[in-house]
Amino acid sequence: MMIIGYIWLLIQCVIGFNLIFPVTLLLIYTVRRSVKGRSKNTVTTSPDYAVIVTAYEQTQQLPAVVSAFLKVRYPNFHIYVVADKCDISNLHFGSDKVSLLRPETVLGSNTRSHFYAIRNFIRPHSHLTIIDSDNLTDPGYLDELNVYFSRGFHAVQGVRDAKNLDSTYACLDAARDIYYHFYDGKVLFGAGSSATLAGSGMAFTVPLYRECLEHLDVTGAGFDKVLQEAIVRRKYRIAFAERAVVYDEKTTGTDQLVKQRARWINTWFKYFALGFGVFFRGLANFNWNQTLFGLVLLRPPLFIFLLLSVLFMLINLFIAPGIALGWFAALCTFVIGFYISLKSSATDPRIYQSLVNIPKFISFQILALLKAGKANQISVATKHGSGSQERTL
Repeated sequence: MMIIGYIWLLIQCVIGFNLIFPVTLLLIYTVRRSVKGRSKNTVTTSPDYAVIVTAYEQTQQLPAVVSAFLKVRYPNFHIYVVADKCDISNLHFGSDKVSLLRPETVLGSNTRSHFYAIRNFIRPHSHLTIIDSDNLTDPGYLDELNVYFSRGFHAVQGVRDAKNLDSTYACLDAARDIYYHFYDGKVLFGAGSSATLAGSGMAFTVPLYRECLEHLDVTGAGFDKVLQEAIVRRKYRIAFAERAVVYDEKTTGTDQLVKQRARWINTWFKYFALGFGVFFRGLANFNWNQTLFGLVLLRPPLFIFLLLSVLFMLINLFIAPGIALGWFAALCTFVIGFYISLKSSATDPRIYQSLVNIPKFISFQILALLKAGKANQISVATKHGSGSQERTL
């Protein structure tokens, strides 16, 4: 019975740690910022960007995506649109800065599309950036990435702001993104570790990207999980560029929400164990970046540790009221941390109004959890909006 008691206590500690971890990161970030010395010396560089836009089956939003990127102020780039399993007969971009590529056979994978573009580069680009087929790009996007590449970073993650807040679910999806951009981006990077990758709105030196992924064939969702582990394992830091913005279409309907989250949950179960290797490698190397990032990779999806925390608090009300009080305090700490992330960002009032629907949002996440095992068979990409535009994963 004593062993069972220790196991029960250990499980509670592991889950409870995730409630206070964001605020702990924020404290570390605040202390480091207050004692921060001079910034890194900058190196004058003029990156030549390959802009890789991947589409699967659907092309409706590609003209707007390409048009937005052609307005980017930094001039040294070329756009590669990889239209996998797409009808491209009506796609005409009218610019010599755009190459439209249609693979002869279906690729069905983000990384396969990326390397198809790489094999068809019109010149040897020094850097590449990955954009989703529904992303609209801020004109200063590449300039902001250049700030971090000039400081010697080899990988940079930008911000994916919402371009639509036309439903409760889109607002809640945006709230989740704000939370993760703040803690897994700005705060984690500022605390001395690496920003997590978000699948698009990110950039790398071409040699690093090829070194990390060219020998692998990553299918299904989650190539960004494999990529970020490979980068940090090599002792690189992923910078966070909070002003390098792409506008991303948020989920609006319950069906697409469930399918998207099912894939994301499937991805976490598939790749979370990578965190053990990064964490223990960090301890062995006395590498703060790896140690902290390993903890982040091991963290369960938000709704899972929140539900377990509430469950454990209720159980302890009957068997250990003192511990139940501790759970309540930890949950309050998390809520405060979540509120801080929203207040620290330019959060639309509609997002605050949507928060009352969090319980309903979580219920759909539970449904997604039940479907996670067959997520990649249910759908290949997220369909957005009434036009059923899909975003490749």
